Amino acid sequence: MTSSPRSFALRTKRGLLTVTAVSAAFLVGPVSGVAHADPDDVDIDELTERADELEESYNGELLQFNEIKDRVEAAEADLEEVEERLEASRGSVSEIAHARYTDGGVDPALQVIFSSDPDQMSSDAANASYLGESQAEQIAELVETRDEAEEVAEKLNDELEDAAELVDDLEDQKDDVEERIAELRAEEEAREEAESPGNGDGTVPESARGPGFDQVTPTMAAIRDDIIGEFEQPYPTGCYRPSSDDHGEGRACDFMMSANGQMPSEENRQLGDAIAQYAIDNADRLGIDYIIWEQQIWHTGSRSWRGMEDRGDLTQNHFDHVHVSSLT
Repeated sequence: MTSSPRSFALRTKRGLLTVTAVSAAFLVGPVSGVAHADPDDVDIDELTERADELEESYNGELLQFNEIKDRVEAAEADLEEVEERLEASRGSVSEIAHARYTDGGVDPALQVIFSSDPDQMSSDAANASYLGESQAEQIAELVETRDEAEEVAEKLNDELEDAAELVDDLEDQKDDVEERIAELRAEEEAREEAESPGNGDGTVPESARGPGFDQVTPTMAAIRDDIIGEFEQPYPTGCYRPSSDDHGEGRACDFMMSANGQMPSEENRQLGDAIAQYAIDNADRLGIDYIIWEQQIWHTGSRSWRGMEDRGDLTQNHFDHVHVSSLT
């Protein structure tokens, strides 16, 4: 008499899965069909097009979106590489996973693998005299690779959802930001007609003036002087520098909390926190576009802090200075 297939449990790092020895669907099915977000709901290319359309409204590159997009592309590449390994491992294990029952029981080679806890699986398999070392390694590798693929896919989905949420927020704030930019430009024109350079009232101490201090737009100058007037600066504030970013457009200043790329003292780190919060609280009044501090970015469109990629050192990750950009 031929016995019917039985189901038994496979414990993995992510929980308990029910497996049928004949079908072993979890071993042969693609992880992408289960773990990925529905492309009709979240699509990075469509989000990029929407973000590109918003750049003019926000007067420049949407750095916050581009940070997330870079992480999405990295996660997609990671997932592709893991799924290639998963497919290779799946082919070599499929014959083991499809082993049939004999005499009403489970093939011992499968029983020892599928009944083990994750921490014991490899050692149990290796010690079993009826399971070859190669088979044990193949099964363990497949289970580990599938877990890895699920984790990478979840990370990708999180990044895609974050990107979609950001673009939605930017679109919701688009009209208000465009209106504020128009107001700021009108104020700048009025200052120019009054022959006022807009670079402050001359009360900024010399010790606060860093490289490119005066080579900024009227709006950025007003933001710069307002912050310096509110908080005594421990180091010179740098603004313009020849570059392709907002510093090169005269729309950004760096409020330094330490020198020579060092981590700020606790006192100056708290000062950086206070400056960043003051900039947020007064973003609408001053015409602030975004703020970067301690590897996080706050944008006037999203109204929230979001993490940034590791750029390699304390200065590039903005641990030693608060970066503030203006809308105009």
